[in-house]
Amino acid sequence: MKLSARNQLKATVTAVTTGAVNGVVTLKVGDAELKSSITNEAIAELGLAPGVDALAIVKASNVLVAAGDQPIQGISARNQLVGTVANIERGAVNGLVAIEVNGGATLRASITNEAIEALGLAAGAPAVAVVKATDVLVGVE
Repeated sequence: MKLSARNQLKATVTAVTTGAVNGVVTLKVGDAELKSSITNEAIAELGLAPGVDALAIVKASNVLVAAGDQPIQGISARNQLVGTVANIERGAVNGLVAIEVNGGATLRASITNEAIEALGLAAGAPAVAVVKATDVLVGVE
């Protein structure tokens, strides 16, 4: 299967916590962790448990970017991956910002050129990729 999502990261499940309807799956991507909030039904159907190889899938439009080298305080998003801007591909209105997160994975964010300028993003600049747990899909082979 091929997907249009720019972020398809090889991962390993490290933890699964279930609630009444939804659960949180913790995925190790390189040295980084991503949390995914999905239904208990999906967790069971995919056979997700610690040690299972998986794919973390995130659309580039669901990745927010903050300038700096520290996670943001006082924000509800569970996933804040600190890294460095690897490169920026600019379009007419939006750009695709590739952030190499500590641990080796690369997340791509689609943000406006205006935001790129306002944040002072450039190759080599520190940045934080921010993703809500509900925006992280999980796939298995």
